[in-house]
Amino acid sequence: MTNEEQRLTEALHRFTPEPPRPVTVEQIANRMVSAPRTGREPRPRRGVFSRAWAPAAAAVAVIVVAGAGVGIAALTSSHHSSPPAAAGAGASSTSAAASATASASPTAAPALAGTPIAGGPWAAELIDHQTFTQDSLVSSGSSLYAYGNGTLDRIDPATGTIAASVRYSAPLVNPPVITGGTVWVVYSDSGGNVVLHGYDAQTLAQTSSVLVPAIGRVAASASSVLAAGSGGHLYVAAGNTVAIVNPSNGQIIQRIFLTAGPANSVAVSPDGSKLYVGIGSFKLLAYDVSSAIEVMSSTLADTDSGGNLVATSGGVWGTTGTGQSQWTWFAPDGNLAQAVKVGLGAGGGLASYPSYNNGVVWIGGSGNVVCASPSTGQVLAKATVPTDHDVVEYFGSPVVAGDHAYAYYTDNDSNVSGLARMTPPAACSGLSS
Repeated sequence: MTNEEQRLTEALHRFTPEPPRPVTVEQIANRMVSAPRTGREPRPRRGVFSRAWAPAAAAVAVIVVAGAGVGIAALTSSHHSSPPAAAGAGASSTSAAASATASASPTAAPALAGTPIAGGPWAAELIDHQTFTQDSLVSSGSSLYAYGNGTLDRIDPATGTIAASVRYSAPLVNPPVITGGTVWVVYSDSGGNVVLHGYDAQTLAQTSSVLVPAIGRVAASASSVLAAGSGGHLYVAAGNTVAIVNPSNGQIIQRIFLTAGPANSVAVSPDGSKLYVGIGSFKLLAYDVSSAIEVMSSTLADTDSGGNLVATSGGVWGTTGTGQSQWTWFAPDGNLAQAVKVGLGAGGGLASYPSYNNGVVWIGGSGNVVCASPSTGQVLAKATVPTDHDVVEYFGSPVVAGDHAYAYYTDNDSNVSGLARMTPPAACSGLSS
């Protein structure tokens, strides 16, 4: 027996209760080749692992075990004040073992690092390069939803990637509406009918199709004709009426009749008690839902356009104007005579609509990004949207998911677009509203 074999034998017996006996490298190698694989059912030997190749495999194992023997000898001797060279070898072996253990252990996925947007609001960073329809971004639970290029998409906010997608082309401006685990969209809105489609909120598999007959023709220029209220009911602008629909069975449970013309925008207060309806260009009507009685009618001074209604506890929000002149207003209790301007809107052919999310009203655009109190309309915090070589940049449809706000971002000068992630200040948490 060689000195190297002797050291290997001694090292093995340190970890086994057997009495010392000579063991050669060849014996160990043959055992390695012929030993059954524990924890697995025996398999027929085939190909290069056939019995005919066992001597060659044993020879290869001799080389492996011989090399391991040197490492084991060095490792064991390092615990007994070995020479420096042996100690060095032992340290190297220990480090390699630790590295192997670390790599085998499960590790958390690294946080997605976005690309910082120079001068962007609230430390904005771009986390993907998807193209979405402006002002279609909404959030629900741990998912974001938006319209892509002929699709309805569910987006993972952690990565910005599309988690599910279904073919859909929006016939008008109306963000998706999520209620009861279903994503509702307006599939068609023309003539005498409104058709809604419902999709599973996780898979986006279609689950429902609801026909809402209109009384009178639907408005020629409509936006935000679908809204959700308390109890998960859907409110649909359907000609000269607003139909309240039970989404579980598609049945119309109530109609509110309008006398001023077809509705082009609807919104319902969070408690479901008050309905706001936009008519023509532009009149705002308020109804008591339980009695279906009109309780207020008002107009917005110096403008003949309006829509994109969003209702909160303090009143109703909407937009007026187009292009560079567009802006968002807040009407306390739905009285446009007391309306105030909120946000700077958008220019450059872009649009800016209000959204109510996470207890706060959000307004984006190409001027600034704003969070505001839903009860008073007061701006809680705002940040300026930068320009790129004097060309507008755009942060539309700000919404919240988790600890961050997200917006659809475009930079026309650099021809860049995608999902932007922001970290709003504590004032936008909704606690102060």
